Amino acid sequence: MLDSRDNAPVANAVITTTPATSSFTTDAQGKFELREVAIGKYTLNVRKADFKTEAVNVQVNLNAPTDVRVVLERASGTNRRPNAPSNPFPADQASNQPTALTLRWRVTDPDGKSDSLRNDVVLYESNSPARLQVLNNSRDTAAAVTGLRYNTTYFWQVTVRDKAGEVVRGDIWSFRTRSQPDNRFLFARTVNGNTDIYSSDEAGTSLLQLTSSPFIETAPQLSPNRDRVAYTSNATGQFQIYTMNRDGSDVRQVTLLPVDGYFNMGVGYRWSPDGSQLLYSSYNKLYKINRDGTGLTLLATAPADRHFRECDWTAVGNRIVVQTVGVSIYDSELYYLNADGSGFTQAVGNLPGRLDSPSFSVDGRRLLYTRDLDNFNDGTGRQLNSHLITQNLDGSGVVDVSAGTGTTGTTSGKPVGFNDVVPRYAPDGSKIIFVQVNNVPQSIPDIYTVDLDGRNRIRLFQNATLPDWK
Repeated sequence: MLDSRDNAPVANAVITTTPATSSFTTDAQGKFELREVAIGKYTLNVRKADFKTEAVNVQVNLNAPTDVRVVLERASGTNRRPNAPSNPFPADQASNQPTALTLRWRVTDPDGKSDSLRNDVVLYESNSPARLQVLNNSRDTAAAVTGLRYNTTYFWQVTVRDKAGEVVRGDIWSFRTRSQPDNRFLFARTVNGNTDIYSSDEAGTSLLQLTSSPFIETAPQLSPNRDRVAYTSNATGQFQIYTMNRDGSDVRQVTLLPVDGYFNMGVGYRWSPDGSQLLYSSYNKLYKINRDGTGLTLLATAPADRHFRECDWTAVGNRIVVQTVGVSIYDSELYYLNADGSGFTQAVGNLPGRLDSPSFSVDGRRLLYTRDLDNFNDGTGRQLNSHLITQNLDGSGVVDVSAGTGTTGTTSGKPVGFNDVVPRYAPDGSKIIFVQVNNVPQSIPDIYTVDLDGRNRIRLFQNATLPDWK
């Protein structure tokens, strides 16, 4: 006795005969046997719940067995529930999973109509009441999920239903994502007109987008103790300082007075050397503020008709360097002061050409900045030939890093028609990280590193600016 759908044996089917003999039932293999039956013609009547009753005519002969094969069809109107979902991928309790993956599973229907099954999939993050409806009433047995958090356990469940509305919920499966990569590089990148914050390793293999709002998020900086990322955003209409975890979570606004002023637009701030405070410029005022937004303190007021702009803070001597600009970006000067605001003295005067981006070396003994050596001035802030310049704090020992060394067989010197801008020292002090960009306005910037003497200019990231490296 066989099921017409898959030729599976049908057990416990009841068999009677006409003319009457005895009543029999099939065994687990769907087989039955009638012995000592008189010669003649018989009709076998086969009954089984949920199957159509079958009548089969047979001829019983002398001394010769009669084999009968009966195929039973399902009765109309009967339906069995789908089988429970199985074979999850990732496997249940899998670990070290990526933060973007495709969930897969298997569903079957005992009625042989798996192509009509529909799936719902929900995903839960551990320690969170929120749930994500990954799939709804779909025939698919795969679903892509993205934007998962690192080092987090997720639970997911598949619910399957058949055409008749029978529903089966699968087991709750789980997986855990891999640990967050220790991305040492931060930068801003503009894609389709929207600027966001990214982190990456040096090879670019662990690229992570940290922000995704419709506003401008820019100028990222990792705290010295490497626990929070600071950045600026114009979400309130003016650039304010925010901090977040290194995976982009737990965003907190720090400032209420904007990071703004002449040609500032969110670039004029820096962490304190111990990571407990942030130094920032707001128009003609220079402030420091605790990382939680408390303790706002005025450090200095700029000279008349000038605003503060970019700045840096070194632990060596607990000193600050800050840029001041007038109504023209080409009117720029650099000043030193102590961390309490005292000792305001000029470091670099107003030189021909644009002067920007002051920062200290790791040992606090040298000053790094950029200067357009073509002395260009067109009223828009454009530069034609900006170089990386380093010098001792007293102004001696000037080195034009962008000029290179001219040593044969080495990559040396800035290419003609490009600017070197927004530099910082590498965390070990052996290199400078900076942006190289064509001097044509609206060109796409790239991030490079270079040795302190100008050799070994190497591109790290394309379409990236305002780098930070810790």
